[in-house]
This record gives sequence, structure tokens and C-alpha cells, in this order.
Amino acid sequence: MTETSSAPGFGLYIHWPFCKAKCPYCDFNSHVRERIDQARWRDALLVELAHYARQTEGRRLTSIFFGGGTPSLMEPETAAALIASARDAWEAAPDLEITLEANPTSSEGAKFQGFAEAGVNRLSIGVQSLEDSALRFLGRQHSAAEALEAVALARAAVPRFSFDLIYARPEQRIEQWGEELARALEQGPEHISLYQLTIEENTVFHGAWRRGELALPEEDDAAALFEFTQAALEAEGLAGYEISNHARPGAESRHNLTYWRYGDYVGIGPGAHGRLTLEGQKLATRQHRAPEAWLQAVEAEGHATRQRQGVGAGERLEEMLMMGLRLREGVTRAAFQRELGAEPENLLAAKPLHDLIEGGFLELDAAGLRATAEGRQRLDPLLARLLA
Repeated sequence: MTETSSAPGFGLYIHWPFCKAKCPYCDFNSHVRERIDQARWRDALLVELAHYARQTEGRRLTSIFFGGGTPSLMEPETAAALIASARDAWEAAPDLEITLEANPTSSEGAKFQGFAEAGVNRLSIGVQSLEDSALRFLGRQHSAAEALEAVALARAAVPRFSFDLIYARPEQRIEQWGEELARALEQGPEHISLYQLTIEENTVFHGAWRRGELALPEEDDAAALFEFTQAALEAEGLAGYEISNHARPGAESRHNLTYWRYGDYVGIGPGAHGRLTLEGQKLATRQHRAPEAWLQAVEAEGHATRQRQGVGAGERLEEMLMMGLRLREGVTRAAFQRELGAEPENLLAAKPLHDLIEGGFLELDAAGLRATAEGRQRLDPLLARLLA
């Protein structure tokens, strides 16, 4: 798969579940542990990788993504062993993208060169904010200065890097966000991810929100922040190729494009999900979520798969639209044919499809189905209408 191809690719996701601290907004499968047996975890991840590699022989690997948790807490030797094993298991694309998520603390930033030597060629850095007060509010363990230092270290260590920011924070005004965004753009990123703060269940922020101690911007204010962000990034040549992700042409995240284009990917590690097409059937996989239980299961059984079930046609259509309409390119006709053997006009009810097109929220042409800018901003109600 090349950077400009619309083919979905085939990816490998590796979940490292450990963090130094749990952020108050985070509902990911992340855990704090005083001690981690790096060698034991490395061996278990290699065993589970081999389990799935045997089922997917002959595939061409286009991306590897180390997610978490905080993968930069793993030893570079662990990343090196997993990358080598993946290259042995599958044919690797010449432009194989290998991304590792990292936090910008000094101790982890110093390891960036080690990860590059292990084979990582793209770092995704959890900056989250360039204001120290906001970082404290978000429960981050680094300062704005450390974040900028980490970006500089990433630039020196790997060919490609990206970083995340969280906006639409309580009482945040467009002027404040514009100044922070300008400082971020001064770093010259070719890819940047910008997420509006959301309240997820079973998080510290959710409890504060329920008690009335935390309030996010009103819907109109959040929409204004979103529109400002899109325009600011477009003006800098960083197109919004997905709702929350911006890149210069060719710098898009190839691994995430596999998700959004509804391609196949193996997921290993605690709680990791996968989507695999085997013998003509789309399968959803999920690994055991609890780290210690996952580890014990892999050591006993060779894997910790707790879900492996077929994805029916209706669910495939829903998943493909939920993922693909996040992209500016939308869902291609080739994807509809690949997954469901039919054109979108034959899969979607005519009236809601017509109404959403007439309302300026969807476009349907020879290339495929895509949401307009207005549609992407209202994707949840759009999908509810389209799939009703």
C-alpha cells in the first residue's frame, strides 16, 4: 500500500496496557503497576503474535501500531523483538509504517532513539496541551516545556512524527485555543490529531461532571471551536482527512486509515480488538482485557482470545459507515463491493439517503459515499438517520 492508495492495507495492533498514572479523562484499557516483568511480557506478546500469524499466512503487512496505555514505557528491545517477529510472519510492505505512542516525559523521551533503532519509524506523542495549567487539569505528568522537548527529540529520531492536542476544555475561548494552536503549528508537524474533550463513563471526569463540578463548552461553542480548528489547519496545508486528524498530503496515518477503510488487522495484547477476513467471513476478535489474566491465558493457551465471532452483513455495513464516513474521502464503491457485494444505493434505504444528500450532509457519486463537512460535524445523528 502506498501513501496515496485507497486500499485498506493489513495492520498489526499491539497493546501495551501500562501507564505511570491514569488520566482523569481516559477510558482506555490502561493500568498502573509498580513493577512490570518486561521479559515475561515480551515473550507473551510474541506468543500471541505467532498465534494470529499462523491464521493469516500470506498477508502483506502495511503497518504496525504500538498503542496503549503508554508503549514508550516498554523497553526498546521488546519493540525490536515484536517488529522482527512480524516481519518474519508476513511479507512486509516496502514502506511498512511502524508507529509507537509515546508520552513526553524526560525519561521516555530519552528512549526515542532506542525505539528508532528497534525499527519504529513514526512516533505519536501525547502532548495534549501546551499550557501548563491545562496539563495539570488533564492529569498529565509532563510540562509544556517537556512536551516541546519531546517533539524535538522525535523529529531527530524518526522520519515521521505526530502529536495530539485536546481542546474544547472548560471555559476555553477561541482566542486562547488559537494562540495554543499557533504554538503547536510552529513545530512544523506533518500530522496532528486534535480531539475535543469528551466525558467518558467510568472516568474521574465523569464523576466530576455528574456532581456538577465540571462543565464542557455548550454545543454551539464547541461547534465554533471545531470550525475554527478546521479552517486554521486548512490554511496551514494540513487538511482534515478525518474528523480529528490533519496531515499534509502523504503524511496520513496509514495504520489508522486501515481502520477507517474497514481493512483487516490483527490485535494482540490485553483488550486488543481485531477484524479479520478468513475463508470469506469477517471475524471480530477481542483479547482478554485484564493484564494479569491476559498474561496467564497466553502462557497457558498460546493466546487470550475471548471473542471470535462472525460479523453479519448488517453489522458490517454499520461498522463500515461509522468508520468510513469519518474520512473526507468517505467509503468507496470498491469497499462496498469488497465487504457486501453491492452498491450503496442497493444497501441503504432510498428516502433517508435522498434526504441527507438533499440536505447537504452526504454526497454520492461514481467514487462512493462521503459526508460533507457539515455531515462530518453531525456524524452521530447522520448515521442514526441513514441506518434507521
